[in-house]
Amino acid sequence: MILSRKSLISAAFLLAAAAPTLASPVTKTTAAQKQKTERVIVLMLDGLRWQEVFSGADSTLMNKENGSVKDIDALKKKFWRDTPEARRETLMPFFWQVISREGQLHGNKTLGSSVTVTNKLNFSYPGYNETLTGYVDPKVNSNDKIPNANKTVFEWLNSLPQFNGSVAAFGAWDVFPSIFNVERCGFPVNAGYEPFTLLPGNPVIDAMNALKRDMPRRWGGEPYDAITFQTAMEYLKVKKPKVFFLSLGETDEWAHEGEYDRYLESAQMSDRLFGELWSTVQKMPEYRGKTTLIIATDHGRGGAPRRWESHGANILGAEDIWLAVLGPDTPALGEIKSSKLTQSQIAATIAKALGKNYSQVQPRAAVPAPVFNR
Repeated sequence: MILSRKSLISAAFLLAAAAPTLASPVTKTTAAQKQKTERVIVLMLDGLRWQEVFSGADSTLMNKENGSVKDIDALKKKFWRDTPEARRETLMPFFWQVISREGQLHGNKTLGSSVTVTNKLNFSYPGYNETLTGYVDPKVNSNDKIPNANKTVFEWLNSLPQFNGSVAAFGAWDVFPSIFNVERCGFPVNAGYEPFTLLPGNPVIDAMNALKRDMPRRWGGEPYDAITFQTAMEYLKVKKPKVFFLSLGETDEWAHEGEYDRYLESAQMSDRLFGELWSTVQKMPEYRGKTTLIIATDHGRGGAPRRWESHGANILGAEDIWLAVLGPDTPALGEIKSSKLTQSQIAATIAKALGKNYSQVQPRAAVPAPVFNR
């Protein structure tokens, strides 16, 4: 068929008009896939229940019988509010005034969102192994200080030229050197009461080391969280690592002791410290606008009023955890509804935040959580 000159001109006009429309989705897709994250900070809160994260203080535990509360009126004045939304914001303002508005919070089971431990043991070493390697190893079945045969995503990232020498881990619990396998992993791991020696002459580090040496030890190999946090923060400010891990432990310790008032106070303090860390890195050009923050826990706990102190394979609900993500590549969707994630997805999520495909080197690892816009 031969087209007339008039037909050809009309067709050209139609194609020209359609061109912007056809090109727009391509432009949007390209922009959406552009990675902004260059650094990742992973924070963990040992044994903090999803119930407190999403609903705040539990009234059935704010008493002497179930929560060993010493001053009930004072505790209620500090933490009790009329609605779950008000209670959770009072308990964890950084989570609910910053992360919920600028990032994502997963794990509110009342809304159909779940994050689940898959190792079925529901205690610390298996939980941290699952979180940091991306898979369950049946041989990891105790909290003993056995060097981890499994390489964590942190160890893999440290093996890459882009991140080598810029990875560090800190933890309150003195088993972390075994979890990361400090003899093999190639990056600093400081935990428990072990003095930190990589910043000689630093006054903050010297002060924290003195406290580690001189303070009474309440929980064996685990100091109070403030010491761990200040040590880690000083290292972050001085060395500016690209991949950074910090775990606090008081929430789990106070829960095991059955002291609900101390448990709430520790959760609130941890939230404040995490907010302080985030505020600090937003003032640092190395981190501002190019850092993803991932916050998680190693296991859940039993339900109120009788089993909240405990966790483990036989404790119903101890498999239920939560996940928070905040950063330039994470859509601000707030509190997520009707989603199902697992603890084993966190390792690949850490890698994906940095534009890396963890499954290429560790096919046993679960896929990344769908928390990024690329």
